[in-house]
Amino acid sequence: MKNKVLRNQIGWLFVLPAILLLLIFLIIPFAMSISYSLTDYNILNPDAKKFVGLANYIQTFKDGIFLQSLKNIAQFVVFIIPIQLGLALGLALIVNKKRPFNLFYKIAFFAPVVVSLTVTSVLWLYIVNPDQGLLNSLLKIIHVAPQPFLTSAKQAMYVIIGISAWQGAGYQMLIFLAGLQDIPESLYEAAELDGASKWKKFLYITLPGLKPTTVMILTTTLISALNLMTQSMVMTQGGPEYSTMTPIYYIYRTGFTDRQLGYASAVSVIYGLIIIVLTVVQRRITNRKEK
Repeated sequence: MKNKVLRNQIGWLFVLPAILLLLIFLIIPFAMSISYSLTDYNILNPDAKKFVGLANYIQTFKDGIFLQSLKNIAQFVVFIIPIQLGLALGLALIVNKKRPFNLFYKIAFFAPVVVSLTVTSVLWLYIVNPDQGLLNSLLKIIHVAPQPFLTSAKQAMYVIIGISAWQGAGYQMLIFLAGLQDIPESLYEAAELDGASKWKKFLYITLPGLKPTTVMILTTTLISALNLMTQSMVMTQGGPEYSTMTPIYYIYRTGFTDRQLGYASAVSVIYGLIIIVLTVVQRRITNRKEK
């Protein structure tokens, strides 16, 4: 009995650091956000905060900028997931085959992931500059009219989608590559003996073999996409016409630029719940498909 109690105590000691980290960085901040969201807390005048109840939450449903940011992030998620996953899978299939300079290709495809999002965003600002950018210079060579890119409300989000897919695909590529290498080679050999084409081998062996990997990548990509902020903040500041404003950037701007921490906390609580619901729904849908 004493040994069992001792083992339990030792077990709790091992778990204690993780519990403390969860408390400090997750549970306590979330509880504080809920507390602040019920007040009119202003960072510049913290002593004057008053309890306002659900007024901040009611205001979010009337806030045109916040509602626009939800539309923007929905657009981003709908496009980025198939584009980034498709690109990552294509790159993984390329580097999975034994060919000369394969290591170079792996490094080249993964290199954008290593560079910080801020640096990447600044570099692309020069590339897509509507007046002197490299991209418009290349379009001019093939007799295509210069494009406004980030200065256009219609194009800005699609430019950010393209840049984000290019920057993040290398990470998913490595995960897909690990999944591809876990598929037994004997399955491909058996299919080849049966006369299966490359397309059929991909359709009936590769894709089913990558299901667990795809589910994991889909979940992480969804959560990452919902947290879009850096590209919008650095490249467009949420414009033009709030076409690239995202919920996370709006929370940051409201809380730390406008100093309205109470209202920003209410927005963060609502958006946090949206992320939780979407993640749970996505997991249930993918789990059903697996069964």
